[in-house]
Amino acid sequence: MKKIFVYLRSSVKLISLIAIAMVLIIAAVVFIYKPIYSVSLNGEFIGYSQDKSKLQKKVNDYIKQGDSENVAFVQLDNLPEYKLCLLKKGIVTNDDEIYEKIKSTGVTYYKYYAIALDTEEKLYVQNFTDAEAVVEQLKQKNSSNKDKVNIIEKYETELAEFKTVEDAVSNLYVEPAKKVTVAKTNTVRAGSATNNTSSKVVNIGINFIKPVSGTISSRYGSRWGTTHGGIDIAAPYGTPIKAAADGVVSKAGWNNGGYGYLVVVSHGNGVETYYGHCSSIAVAAGQKVSAGQVLSYVGSTGDSSGNHLHFEVRVNGVRQNPQNYVY
Repeated sequence: MKKIFVYLRSSVKLISLIAIAMVLIIAAVVFIYKPIYSVSLNGEFIGYSQDKSKLQKKVNDYIKQGDSENVAFVQLDNLPEYKLCLLKKGIVTNDDEIYEKIKSTGVTYYKYYAIALDTEEKLYVQNFTDAEAVVEQLKQKNSSNKDKVNIIEKYETELAEFKTVEDAVSNLYVEPAKKVTVAKTNTVRAGSATNNTSSKVVNIGINFIKPVSGTISSRYGSRWGTTHGGIDIAAPYGTPIKAAADGVVSKAGWNNGGYGYLVVVSHGNGVETYYGHCSSIAVAAGQKVSAGQVLSYVGSTGDSSGNHLHFEVRVNGVRQNPQNYVY
């Protein structure tokens, strides 16, 4: 028994010494080293992180919502890999740099909305609330294209240029065509050879829209001892001028007769519309155009004293009073 007791006491001492040694070793390791995560991406070492969970949560949040407006999600083909290791305490972690490197490998998809006429995308707004507001306002204003307006949800890697609701409505609104309720006549009375105008109302069978929004500054008829063969609509420089009806551009360019830059659209059956004093032209001769399509922009070229559109309606070459058909 005595030998057993001595043996046990020796064993306890040995175990105690081993335990003390282990504690000293662990203490030395803890004092000199610290647990840290080595981070790699696509098999390439990119740095050290002190807090794996915090870094991965930041990456997960970035994938879900990005870090800017209109981000739908971010596509990352590879996620970071972590390996626990013991390194000397002097090692500096670089979580921010790791996060930026991970971000640089991602593809960002943005979500926004297109306002389209049928399937043709016309402009873009930032969110669905704005898109609904644009459609609703076009309906309230009874825009002639209101039944063609659609909302298309977009997911793209590049952001589009966004319009405000007000700008979108202004760009898309097309005034309802003015219906002419006049007695039909098959005769057109030409005036003198110098003014080539008619005072008789001719039913042309076409519903025109206003080519530009503005103030009528000069009407059809006698002016300064001669006959003004159209109407002048004052508007700011660069205001878009739109086709009053569907047709084909028969002339587009400089006119030496005082119109300056001029666009002429033929609507068939001898009916033409003239758009004069433009600052620039957006169409070419022979081009088919639709009602509301931009032809040119308001200016003061030719014989003009200020920015305005000179608008004419001609039937078989005879100038009619445009206000019988529009405005």
